[in-house]
Amino acid sequence: MALLAEAVAAHQAGQLDAAEALYRRTLQHQAGQPDALHFLGVLCHQRNRSEEGIRLIRLALRATPQHADAHNNLGNIHKESGELVEAEACYRRALACQPQHHDALSNLALVLEAQERPQEAFEAFAELLEQAPQLGRAHYLMGMHRCSHVKEIEDVEQAVVCFRNALRCDSAHKRARDALGIGLYMLDRQQEAIGVYREWLACEPDDPVPRHMLAACGGEAPPPRADDAYVRHVFNGFAESFDEQLLEKLNYRAPQILVAALAGVLEAPQAALDVLDAGCGTGLCGPLIRPHARRLVGVDLSDGMLRKARLRGGYDELIEAELASWLRQDSMVWDIVLSSDTLNYFGELIPVLSAAHAALRPGGWLAFTLERLEGDEDRMELSASGRYRHARAYLERALLASGFAGASITSESLRKEMGKPVAGWVVLARKAGANPI
Repeated sequence: MALLAEAVAAHQAGQLDAAEALYRRTLQHQAGQPDALHFLGVLCHQRNRSEEGIRLIRLALRATPQHADAHNNLGNIHKESGELVEAEACYRRALACQPQHHDALSNLALVLEAQERPQEAFEAFAELLEQAPQLGRAHYLMGMHRCSHVKEIEDVEQAVVCFRNALRCDSAHKRARDALGIGLYMLDRQQEAIGVYREWLACEPDDPVPRHMLAACGGEAPPPRADDAYVRHVFNGFAESFDEQLLEKLNYRAPQILVAALAGVLEAPQAALDVLDAGCGTGLCGPLIRPHARRLVGVDLSDGMLRKARLRGGYDELIEAELASWLRQDSMVWDIVLSSDTLNYFGELIPVLSAAHAALRPGGWLAFTLERLEGDEDRMELSASGRYRHARAYLERALLASGFAGASITSESLRKEMGKPVAGWVVLARKAGANPI
């Protein structure tokens, strides 16, 4: 068992090569050791070998069929693989073995929500709160559930209560603190929201999140774009649950809408173009644009998101860098630059749009999405979400100033927030010159 303990320690430290070797040595000494099979299965999934991971955990469960943690982890693999029905069955088996298994219960609630069964999800979150009233995460999840199904202003008020309770139970719960500030701002309790972020900043003066969000709530002047440290911190922390939160809870459609719009101006896919996915995140655009790409490169500021993109596959290269400065390194190298919901973190657009213009070949296309700011004024603003919104007049001026004339700008709903659609812009802009496409 000393060998197994060494393997687990290496696994927890993120030393996956060493941990895998030690798990396999354990199984050589003790064939069928259920804990080694279970943990090796989890590791295989982490290394994008999910089918092998499922097989190993199932072998472990043959030996220990009442192992709630193994059922829960098997459910996690199915959930992260998009197999929600199988995941639900695993979580229910875990709860049959251990009714007070809080992770399995919260995971069950999440997959019920992902299957658009909100009432059952609510009941599961409520049961979790009844079982574990001192668990900050339970209050946070209930608050987020309420935010996802806002029908009346009272739903936001109840969510705010949940976030306050989460912080009462766990004062270090940063997501609950951020959600509390956003919720208060949505209730027009701006000074309370500012107070949340000022208090947070006083406790953690080096944390970029409260500083950015303080500006988002009007407590400080907004920066021309989100600070690199803020973007990196938020998305590194969000990487593991990013796809689940956006696709399953927020009805995120920006990649599909953007690539569909772009496909409408391109020739039939011939794998002939050099394509940059600018702000690639976990790689949601990659499979959609890949048929057009001879070479597909992703760039992102978050190494956590890039790790997920590597697991998804399909890219020829993935690069960790700040987008605008990286674009300025080379001129006329791309046929397409597409950016799904990345420019939301830029207030002043001219620097990044100009960099994209220079990086495109003559006749190349820039395609991107933004959040829409209503009204006819030429302006942009930093919203309480921490993202910028841009008015059409501002966007048209920035495109012209960056060298793009005659751009197509259409309005679409890109996601849901607080239970309501988020209005956005889908922009197609072409660099003048000979058509390489």
